[in-house]
Order: sequence, then structure tokens, then C-alpha cells
Amino acid sequence: MPPKAAHLRRLLRLEKVRAIARQAAAAEAAEAEGTLAQLEALLARTSQLAGAYRPGPTLPDGLALRHLGAFVSGLDKVVAATRGDAERARQIADRKQLDLARAERSRAAVEDRAEASRRALEQAHQKPVLGARRAVGTDLE
Repeated sequence: MPPKAAHLRRLLRLEKVRAIARQAAAAEAAEAEGTLAQLEALLARTSQLAGAYRPGPTLPDGLALRHLGAFVSGLDKVVAATRGDAERARQIADRKQLDLARAERSRAAVEDRAEASRRALEQAHQKPVLGARRAVGTDLE
């Protein structure tokens, strides 16, 4: 097998490997985005829940106010923890998107190299075109 053909085969194999890596990166990015969406929905729901339990003027005594305050304080801690989890999930999702972009660029670079190698190999196999004879006379003849 000529060296150029072997080089093209290696590039095509490398392109397949990079395409698989890109698919894996896309799956990881989709999973990270899904996790982020779930955590943002959970954050919205827990924030809404904590807001709904804020003490109002309808409490019968101080003990009820104290119990409700402790409950709301616990909900606020859950909201803060969920907010932190959502922020970490956002950072992970952003990193996964960068990994996906990097994998796509890598795959595209190999694809371009393989295409250039294929074109060079095809040109090497083509017979050279002999120059056309120079036209004699005018267009009117």
C-alpha cells in the first residue's frame, strides 16, 4: 500500500475515533444541561415555597411564630444549598460545552486533513492533462 493511501486510512480511522469522542462529549454536555435544568427548577420551587411560608399577621401566638421562623430558616438553608448546587451544575455544564466544542474542532481538523489527503491521492492517480493546442485563426472561421 502506498504511503499516501496508508496515511489517508490512518486519518479516516482517527476521524472515526474523534467522531466517537465528540458523541460522548455531546452526551455528557446534554446530561449536564439536564441536571442544570432540574436544579434550576428545584431552586425556583424551593424559593417559591420559602416565600409562601414567610410569617404573616395571622399567627395566634409567639410560639407559632417561633416554629414558623425555624421552619422558614430551614427552607432558606435548603434554598441556599440548592442555589450553590445549581451554580456548580452551571459551571460543569459550561465546561462540558467547552469540551464538546473542543472535540468538534478536533474532529473537523482531522476531517479537513483527510479530505486534503484524499484529494492529493486522487490527483496523483489522474493522468496529467496535456495542454490544448493553441487555436489558429479567428472565431469567425
